Amino acid sequence: MPSRSYTDLLDLTATPPLPARLPRVMTFPGILSDAYADDSSTISGGPLSPSPMKERRIIVNNHLPLRAARDPISGQWSFSWDLDALAFQLRSGLPGGSSSSSSDVIHVGTLRAEIDPADQDEVAQILSDRFHCVPVFLPPDLHQSFYHGFCKHYLWPLLHYLLPLSPAVQGGLRFDRRLWLAYLSANKLFADRVMQVVSPDDDFVWANDYHLLALPSFLRKRSPRIKLGFFFHSPFPSSEIFGTIPVREELLRALLNTDLLGFHTFDYARHFLSCCSRLLGLHYESKRGYIGLEYYGRTVTVKILPAGVDMGQLEAVISSPESQSKVQELMANYKDRILLLGVDDMDIFKGIGLKFLAMEQLLADNPGLRGRVVLVQIANPARSQGKDIQEVQEETNSLAKRINEKFGSPGYNPIVLLDGGPLTTVEKVAYYAVAECCVVSPVRDGMNLVPYEYTICRQWSPALENFPKKSVIVVSEFIGCSPSLSGAIRVNPWNVEAGAEAMNLAITMPETEKQLRHEKHYKYVSSHDVTYWARSFDRDLQRACKDHFTKRCWGIGFGLSFRVVALGPNFRKLSVEHLVSAYRKTSSRLILLDYDGTMMPQSSINKTPSKKVIDVLNSLCSDEKNVVFVVSGRGKDSLSWWFDSCVKLGISAEHGYFTRWCRDSPWESCNVASDLEWKRIAEPVMRHYTEATDGSYIEHKETALVWHHQEADPDFGSCQAKELLDHLENVLANEPVVVKRGQHILEVNPQGISKGIVVRNLISTMSNRGKPPDFVLCIGDDRSDEDMFEAIMGSPTTEPSLPAISDVFACTVGKKPSKAKYYLDDTVDVINLLEGIAAASAQPARRSHLQVSFEGSL
Repeated sequence: MPSRSYTDLLDLTATPPLPARLPRVMTFPGILSDAYADDSSTISGGPLSPSPMKERRIIVNNHLPLRAARDPISGQWSFSWDLDALAFQLRSGLPGGSSSSSSDVIHVGTLRAEIDPADQDEVAQILSDRFHCVPVFLPPDLHQSFYHGFCKHYLWPLLHYLLPLSPAVQGGLRFDRRLWLAYLSANKLFADRVMQVVSPDDDFVWANDYHLLALPSFLRKRSPRIKLGFFFHSPFPSSEIFGTIPVREELLRALLNTDLLGFHTFDYARHFLSCCSRLLGLHYESKRGYIGLEYYGRTVTVKILPAGVDMGQLEAVISSPESQSKVQELMANYKDRILLLGVDDMDIFKGIGLKFLAMEQLLADNPGLRGRVVLVQIANPARSQGKDIQEVQEETNSLAKRINEKFGSPGYNPIVLLDGGPLTTVEKVAYYAVAECCVVSPVRDGMNLVPYEYTICRQWSPALENFPKKSVIVVSEFIGCSPSLSGAIRVNPWNVEAGAEAMNLAITMPETEKQLRHEKHYKYVSSHDVTYWARSFDRDLQRACKDHFTKRCWGIGFGLSFRVVALGPNFRKLSVEHLVSAYRKTSSRLILLDYDGTMMPQSSINKTPSKKVIDVLNSLCSDEKNVVFVVSGRGKDSLSWWFDSCVKLGISAEHGYFTRWCRDSPWESCNVASDLEWKRIAEPVMRHYTEATDGSYIEHKETALVWHHQEADPDFGSCQAKELLDHLENVLANEPVVVKRGQHILEVNPQGISKGIVVRNLISTMSNRGKPPDFVLCIGDDRSDEDMFEAIMGSPTTEPSLPAISDVFACTVGKKPSKAKYYLDDTVDVINLLEGIAAASAQPARRSHLQVSFEGSL
């Protein structure tokens, strides 16, 4: 059972209690059922003002940065900071975090020890009082399914490109919904703890790594304005791998509920962005050095920055007498030897076996190195359990034994495997200091700070102060730190021969070159330490959250599909009652309606209007006070055929190039250049890109050409559209046309054509006829409709086209950023709204008819 010790954790963190104004809204009644709860209510009303409370940082990790020990006699627990934990080291880059006793930084996570339920309250109180840490107590069975099940044996292998093709695949489990629900339950408990301590309007929450991928959705659902950053420390696989996850969209949408999302390398970020494009249809763009994803009115910022090492801690350790004594001991033990060093966790992705094979190849190819070169491999304890770990351990020991028997001699073993238990930090630092070369060869890894630590120890060891500072690093191409180590020897660890050649190069390299490579690495590592990394992430998180109080927020979606829609403070849903009230008071009305996405769903294959749409349009047109127009980008022939039964309906086709006021009136074209010779130039270019882009096609309009790529590969189609845009702008530079990109389209139109110009012309014509509109309703859903909204609403630089007394209702379909002041959820809402105002037109006529009948009877 989770601990019940915190009824209000804020009382334990030296900060004022949560103010009542906080929008603590959507809550979950249970655990497993929470992820699939059937609630999607509105979250908040108007914008709130920031409070003057002190800003704190809530750091959320799977494990708290603490060491736990229990006295076997008294049974009392004792705790201390884990100085090697990244969650502790990053405090140095946060405001107020340099002091380990500061309440400005609060940690949330589990303990690396199983606490008896009877002791949980007492332990929680100790951790809060002494360390400002909030423990998450997971029941043992839940922890087993969450951590050792879903995290370590499904998600972690898959993130490292290991697909569970069969139950026999090493280290991987197939997707198990039971384990998935346990994962959600654990993330829910983490969210419970965070919400108990956080002041959403003031504090910043920084969550970390793949164990907590669902956490952002749980937090965002409870507080839409929570300031939330997430750093992904593992590799993010390509879309082909990530796309195999049955709950892929839920995980992506959870990450998109953050404000700032961090990755160690551009490759990892690129894979994430590709997944968002291919699986969710989202697009990103870079503005002034920041990559941003627009997601329902919010901008999710993507940050790329490798983590660093704790310089202060390493300096203190390497300078300690214990370290220097150990360094002297190792230098004596390996005198006249060339020491190569590997430091890896014992798991299937660290490539220890491949490293040993490369060492074997090195000794086979270079007999002169036998008896001189030693590879010391420090094997950290495995972080998970299972058959895969046992097999790696057996393979590692078997290879070491075979190579030592093959190339060893009395007093010399070419491979020294230290896997008897965890080495102390002092021992590791000493090995770093004396090693001539560090070999880091995982087949796939997140960041891996071993090369950074090695570089610092080689620089700072007092035992080596009289020697030139030099070091060489052999590093795998497939780990996060590789791009930042420009002086390292990069290898493909799968290529054993290449690994052996890299080791030989590191050994035989001239001393001056070793010094130059070391200096280059030290300059980077020392300037990009963990303080720099944390401070940079924290500053970008503040920047990403700066507009939280300028928008209104809505919550939509169920379960992990939940997301927050952030819109302007004056943006609201258009109600029938509000519209009819103004509608009845006016006598000259203009109703402007887009077609695709407004009256007809975009997903519909058959675009012919339904009988319901025809009936409501005819009903609106029957009122002599109304002028009703369908304003569409479609061709006039299609629109004429679809709306043939709407006698009084006006139609504006091809974004306004052709207009007619009713079915029986002639088509009028706008007063722009009618020379379409440019098509002879543009069409062959479009055809070339169509042939080169599978899934694309050309739509021929009377006055325009449209290149569609919605059926093409998302990345390739977008890239081709950009190239086509540049190509057409170049070849059509002297033609009277405009080339524009839209949603999965690229369109070439004559200059002076837009839906905004259509609106202005219609209003001008009505005014010239002596009936200037005193009521305008304009409904649309895409970018071209924004021109209509601007024409009737105006913009910061232009005046609206209507008299100031007019009732103007600009409405977009869907909750999204728009120049309109109103929104409707979907096409069903649009038709219902039109039916409502059509009924308002018919009611006076019915009353008049009854009244005549009554007077006749008298």
